[in-house]
Amino acid sequence: MEIDGLEHYLKASEIAKKIMKYGRELVRKETSYLKIAQSIEEETKKLGAKPAFPVNISVNGNAAHDSPELNDARQVKPTDLVKVDFGAMIEGFCIDTAFSYSPNSEHAKLIEAAEMALQNALSVVKAGVSTKAIGKEIETTIKQYGYLPVENLCGHSLEEYNLHAGIEIPNVERGGHILKEGEVFAIEPFASTGAGRVNDGDYCQIWSLNPQSNMNVRLPKSRELLATIAEDYMTMPFAARWIKNQSMLFLSLRDLEKQGALESYPVLKEAKKDAFVSQAETTLIVEENGAKILV
Repeated sequence: MEIDGLEHYLKASEIAKKIMKYGRELVRKETSYLKIAQSIEEETKKLGAKPAFPVNISVNGNAAHDSPELNDARQVKPTDLVKVDFGAMIEGFCIDTAFSYSPNSEHAKLIEAAEMALQNALSVVKAGVSTKAIGKEIETTIKQYGYLPVENLCGHSLEEYNLHAGIEIPNVERGGHILKEGEVFAIEPFASTGAGRVNDGDYCQIWSLNPQSNMNVRLPKSRELLATIAEDYMTMPFAARWIKNQSMLFLSLRDLEKQGALESYPVLKEAKKDAFVSQAETTLIVEENGAKILV
């Protein structure tokens, strides 16, 4: 079966594998959120891809979407549980992957729960299988470890210049999509010591262009920023720290968001205070009798 963008997926896959190894080594010696994110993004470019989205460094109860700001002073602490979520893109075709890390063994079981849930989910993937069956595998595995899956986070289909292309792979037993040969998905179990749900936080450093926006913006600074975003990032997520001209940046970002020109991605936090969340993620292509794992 012919797969749209297969050559680009495979090239991005090889780069993502190298970045995964690089990232795992990096977090063992580097504690700065900003340095970890920037180093992974620069290495991705050096290897010939673009970052598919800003690197997420989500720690402890922050489950996702935490990308450092330009002068971020935060450091990983010895008791932290860190999720590193990154992507590699070639000509609009993306690999989305993540891993969890802790400087000590305190969170080893929680990390293992997400990793094993991912492996068990992959074992049932093939054309003709329901996303509900995959969600059941993830939910069952995580609960066997004594934790809860995060029910309102899920895996997703990927298409050209579209990270979340509309089809969900749930982390619990629900959903009715039947996998088809050639579809591309990211599967990403999240295991939690808390409520198993996330809420929006009040910190946001990631945005993307709304493709339905009419680009008709009144304020000159906002118009200028919107043109830059459309040219440099198209509809893919970007970080505020990526924008070269930081003058009045956040005023313009909020203005564009208010007018519906931008989508924002605030940090997603576990609903229960002081909970911990782990994550594992890979990208795959559905095959007739299994899956081609890309990371």
